[in-house]
Amino acid sequence: KWKHTMAKTPARVYKLLNELLDAYKPVARNEYEAVQGFASETEKENITVMPWDWSYYSEKLKDIRFNVNDEMTRPYFELNHVKKGVFGLATQLYGITFKENKEIPVYHPEVEAYEVYDADGKFLSILYTDFHPRDGKQSGAWMNSIKEQYRDQDGKDSRPQIIIVMNFTRPTETKPSLLTFDEVNTLLHEFGHALHGMFAEGSYASLSGTNVYRDFVELPSQLMENWLTEKEFLDQIAIHYKTGEKIPQELVQKLIDASNFNAGYACCRQLSFGFLDMAWHTRTEPFGEDVISFEKEAWKQTVIVPEVPGTLMSSSSDTSSPVDIQPAITAINGQRSWMPMLSRSSKRRESSTGKQPVLSVKTSYRKAEPKIRISCTNVSGEKMRKSVPC
Repeated sequence: KWKHTMAKTPARVYKLLNELLDAYKPVARNEYEAVQGFASETEKENITVMPWDWSYYSEKLKDIRFNVNDEMTRPYFELNHVKKGVFGLATQLYGITFKENKEIPVYHPEVEAYEVYDADGKFLSILYTDFHPRDGKQSGAWMNSIKEQYRDQDGKDSRPQIIIVMNFTRPTETKPSLLTFDEVNTLLHEFGHALHGMFAEGSYASLSGTNVYRDFVELPSQLMENWLTEKEFLDQIAIHYKTGEKIPQELVQKLIDASNFNAGYACCRQLSFGFLDMAWHTRTEPFGEDVISFEKEAWKQTVIVPEVPGTLMSSSSDTSSPVDIQPAITAINGQRSWMPMLSRSSKRRESSTGKQPVLSVKTSYRKAEPKIRISCTNVSGEKMRKSVPC
């Protein structure tokens, strides 16, 4: 499967992981010591910051250092204004235009449908937006391809139908739907995936749009995220819904600075998932070892916060293991032991890299069986025939 990635070989992946670890681990250790010192000073006693303490004390320290939080930005990001701004950004960058069409059937009254046209006026795609939570709707945010772009046997171009789904706070009788800085970032991210799908120009649906190498598929979304901190773009979308005042640049800078707080720790944590993922997926023999020992060995060099005995990431979700290792207990020679078990969710899934079977999904959201089975690009760039968060 490595040929279906930009990395090509496990050695190149490990090279990148180790380079990142060398850069981030010293920073992460310093960050841990800072939070440890703050916690001891706060509690007036020497304490060891454990995983369950980390968020509490690090957020308190962050508030003291930066005196800013995401909620401060909410009045400046009114949803309809932000949506127009994001569409306008796409027009400025790529020349495409969006025209709402209320005649297009939708699966819920809140869903809006847009015809998207290229710079030359040629029809490009249908884009659906579904922005608010409701009973029975899955949480999170994602982009789906309801219909992939392809060319039929006569060479006729069949254009795609794309949807972006969010769960933004609903408007009330006295207040419009207002987004945080982070939520606008999420919208830009998923809109980047949507652009990738809408611009598709392939012959086959299986190779069209977001059906690309999994370590490439996040590029368009990352590119769109970068515009959020550009003053020219913010001046277009970040306007106080009551006063009409543009968002202060000082507030934006504080948010940027705060976003780098404990970045070393965050990166080491992410690297731990990477090393664990690689440990599972580079195996060439059936697994018959102790799962806990295997996991601890795989990511031991990334550990910053003291580990908790008896915990097991590999069994908690689909995050790493090539099969779903469910926390099953069995008796072997009178001893209770962990056993790897295939869960019901370990079904054949189609990747975005040519529809290979992939059994690893990096997502922390709940899984809900959708009523409409459609393709989705999730955070790991994987293509799935059911709705999962991206």
